[in-house]
Amino acid sequence: MAMNRRSFLHSLGAAGAATTLLPLVQGRGLEAAVAPLRGGIAPSEIRLDSNENPYGPAPEVLRALAGWYEEAGRYPDFVIQNLRTALAASLGVPEDHLILGCGSGELLKVSVEAFMAADRHAVTASPTFETVQSRATALKLPVRAPLVDKALRIDLDAMVAAAPGAGLVFFCNPNNPTGTLHPTDAIEDATMRVLRSAPDAMVLIDEAYFEYVDDPGYRSLIPLALAEPRVLVLRTFSKIYGMAGLRLGHVVAHPDAIARMRPHLAPNNVNVLAAAAAMASLPLTTHVRTEVARNAAVRERTTRFFSGLGYAVVPSATNFVMVDVRRPVAAFRDACRAGGVLVGRPFAPLDTHARISLGTADEMARAEPVFRQVLAG
Repeated sequence: MAMNRRSFLHSLGAAGAATTLLPLVQGRGLEAAVAPLRGGIAPSEIRLDSNENPYGPAPEVLRALAGWYEEAGRYPDFVIQNLRTALAASLGVPEDHLILGCGSGELLKVSVEAFMAADRHAVTASPTFETVQSRATALKLPVRAPLVDKALRIDLDAMVAAAPGAGLVFFCNPNNPTGTLHPTDAIEDATMRVLRSAPDAMVLIDEAYFEYVDDPGYRSLIPLALAEPRVLVLRTFSKIYGMAGLRLGHVVAHPDAIARMRPHLAPNNVNVLAAAAAMASLPLTTHVRTEVARNAAVRERTTRFFSGLGYAVVPSATNFVMVDVRRPVAAFRDACRAGGVLVGRPFAPLDTHARISLGTADEMARAEPVFRQVLAG
């Protein structure tokens, strides 16, 4: 008889499943672990297209997850409450200033629905993480999106100028897809200018890549979100904690802002395994430092590689780099894929800039000959 997922895990037991799956996951995330359960194998492509953490969750997290498999049949209410308590303590914020989401994507979507209206536009950058603009567009709500500046940083002055009358202003810092960074003081100054000029606007600051940043002028703006009722700070477990496939994000904001968001959330929007993985991740400060160090080493290597070939690399504070490949990105992407390497899609209006996520050191070493061949061609 064919073995399905349930019988496979049951035959192993929780501990056995963790022991069996752990080696598969290290070095390429959860898709390597679930491939045997799908009856297939892990993809052969080198996946440098989605800003994922190529190492996946920490080994301690994977072992902790095994103890929660049998809870998959239960609703997650009590686990969510435990996570909220643990996360609030970790961030140093009151629990009523915290809201959880199915990844940061749900919380961005909810922010559009809660704070925008036909007469209250959104202000975002072009390009930046697109969920705010795509959700607003789907709802036929107005968006103003000033272009990034010549250094490919968010144009703060242009965004502030576009803010009067807005319902939502979105700063992604560091910015995705450019990887560029503003000092926190500059973002805070722009936020305060928005609050003065746009009395109905909420300011949402996306800190998805917070842990990767080593710039001394950068810090979290969570303290500002605690002090200003119209400021929200967004974080995710997808990046440094390697949980993109488990989906968990959170916003720190005033309880009044959270009350406006809550009706737009899906019920039970955080699943048991995501909550358990997050709780197991929070104490792992040494693991976070290790992730930061190896990401920085791979980022430096990748920057040297493209610079050595004569291609400009945008300074990045994240787990990806943007490279001016001096040709249409779509053609570059397709040629890389033919060589077994996946890179990011085009991000208008940066039509010659390719976003390349950072894989493991081994993956990047194997990708370099493909990049060299494509660029030479």
